[in-house]
Amino acid sequence: MSGNFWDEVYAETHYVFGTAPNAFLASQQALLKPGQRALAVADGEGRNGVWLAEQGLDVLSVEYSVPAVKKARKLAQERGVTLEFEVADVLNWNWPQQAYDVVAAIFVQFAAPEQRTRLFAHMQAALKPGGLLILQGYTPKQITYKTGGPSAVENMYTTALLRDAFAEMNIVHLAEHEEFISEGTKHHGMSALIDMVAVK
Repeated sequence: MSGNFWDEVYAETHYVFGTAPNAFLASQQALLKPGQRALAVADGEGRNGVWLAEQGLDVLSVEYSVPAVKKARKLAQERGVTLEFEVADVLNWNWPQQAYDVVAAIFVQFAAPEQRTRLFAHMQAALKPGGLLILQGYTPKQITYKTGGPSAVENMYTTALLRDAFAEMNIVHLAEHEEFISEGTKHHGMSALIDMVAVK
C-alpha cells in the first residue's frame, strides 16, 4: 500500500469521503454502548471514528496517511469529541489482542487477498470475547458501477469469502445489496455493497 497514493487522495481540502459516518455503521447504533472500546481500522479522515466517539465509545482511529489524520483531528475538534489517533499501516501494525469491544472496518479494500487474510485474522484477534465486528465493503459487481472502491476485482468481498474468513465468529448479519450511496466525492452513486456484523 503506497503512502504517497493515499496522501495524494487526502491532500484535497474537502473531506473526500465526507464527514458523516458510513450509513451501515450508523445503522448499527443500537448495538453500541457508551464506554466500550472501539477500533476504527484504516479510518481515513475520521468520519467513522469521530462518530463512534460521539456515541460515547473510547476510540482508537488508525490510519496510514498523515494528511488524513490531520483532517480527522480537525473533525474531532469541530465535533467536540476526544479520540486517540495513531498513524500506522494496518497491514504491518502491532495489533493488540482481545482489546476491543467493537472493531469497525468500513471499505478496508486496499488489501490484496494474501494481505486480507492476515488483516481479517488481526481484526478478529483484536476483539474481546463477545466483541462486535462491523464491516462493509464492495462486491465484485462494483467494478461495473465504478462509483468507488478499488479497481482490482480480487480485492472485493463476497458472502462466501466473508463466511469463510469469519467462520469462527457468530455472524448475525451478512447481506449483499445494491443501493445509491453518497459518502463524499469518492463513494458516490449506485453501488454493489456487502455488510456484516459478527460476534466473537
